[in-house]
Amino acid sequence: MQHLVDTNDLSDKQIQNIIKDAKRFKKQMPNALLRDKLLITLFFESSTRTRSSFEVAAKRLGASVVHLDPSKSSTNKGESLSDTFANLCAMEPDGVIIRHEYNNTPQKLADKGLTTVINAGAGSYAHPTQALLDYFTMLEQFGDVRGKTIAIVGDIISSRVASSGIRLFKRMGMNIVLVAPKPFMPDMDLPKYEKLDDIIDSVDVIMSLRAQLERHKAPIFEDYDEYAKEYCITKERMKDRDILLLHPGPVMRNIDISNEMLEDNRCKVLEQVKNGVFVRMAILKCLLLDS
Repeated sequence: MQHLVDTNDLSDKQIQNIIKDAKRFKKQMPNALLRDKLLITLFFESSTRTRSSFEVAAKRLGASVVHLDPSKSSTNKGESLSDTFANLCAMEPDGVIIRHEYNNTPQKLADKGLTTVINAGAGSYAHPTQALLDYFTMLEQFGDVRGKTIAIVGDIISSRVASSGIRLFKRMGMNIVLVAPKPFMPDMDLPKYEKLDDIIDSVDVIMSLRAQLERHKAPIFEDYDEYAKEYCITKERMKDRDILLLHPGPVMRNIDISNEMLEDNRCKVLEQVKNGVFVRMAILKCLLLDS
């Protein structure tokens, strides 16, 4: 039984196979490889892209999917998450896909050894499938990402996307720079900038992040417009530079990325969503068939 709590759970060979399978699935949908498998999705935080992407990926492979809405489950009656999980596993699913507010929840459930656990985003630490689909999207553009420089821009300290991405992108040989106001900047040993304009001529990729002002106890900006003046990715800021633009979503228009840039060919936000299905198909195959 193998789990995916973070990308470091996967060997280099497994990541290569996931990328290979995702490319193959994007060219041609496979047969119902998981037609005898049952998956449960358990999302304790809101999700549009990740939950629907996992469910589409599973169904494309022929698996059955059951979604448990925590707001309507016995956790509202005082049942612990551990007991909820144990009861679900007694129904013998082949895997549980979970999103939770706490960093360590997916690992705690995986350690029980009851079924395959797939982390669909936990706390501010890990979102492994997003990191893998972002990696896949960059590979489509560049062929090889080794030596490429990515600037991660925005609320980095609150972002599980950034956290997981940094670990995977470093592993794959990318150079990473962080661009954020000081309260949004994590304490890690990477080049740090407060202004994107100071580094934009040296980057191949910009990953814009949503400013999660609701996660900060004290106000950092008076409003989003103040933040956007410095960190919104606009045509004026990008000019004609050949830079790939990514964002994990949801995009706050004209705060994270301008309307104009969202329509620009360099922006791959919707391509990331499309690729997410194929990468998650490949991940499900890896964990449920190949392991």
